[in-house]
Amino acid sequence: MTGAISRFDEISEVVLFGSRAKGNYKIGSDVDLAIKGDRVTHMTVLELSDCLNEEKPLPYFFDVIQYETIDELRLVEHIDRVGIVIFGQTALIPTGLGINAHNPDLR
Repeated sequence: MTGAISRFDEISEVVLFGSRAKGNYKIGSDVDLAIKGDRVTHMTVLELSDCLNEEKPLPYFFDVIQYETIDELRLVEHIDRVGIVIFGQTALIPTGLGINAHNPDLR
């Protein structure tokens, strides 16, 4: 996963949010990602989503959004409150999120 993300120089940070970040996910729950960066565009979101969902043989569905364009204040507050930075300078992939950080497909 981080290998796919690192292909995009415009992405400065990726935040995991939703049920995977809160730890109350179910089998089949998607992986919600908010991407940040001054140069991120809608095309970046589409290309990253396609890369994660179509090109890479990952066992998850990724829902990718651009953080800076979120209109819903409650969603921004949720991401800021429970979000976990998984790519960027303060990146951390904790255990127990249902994402195996040791899986080479996720790197």
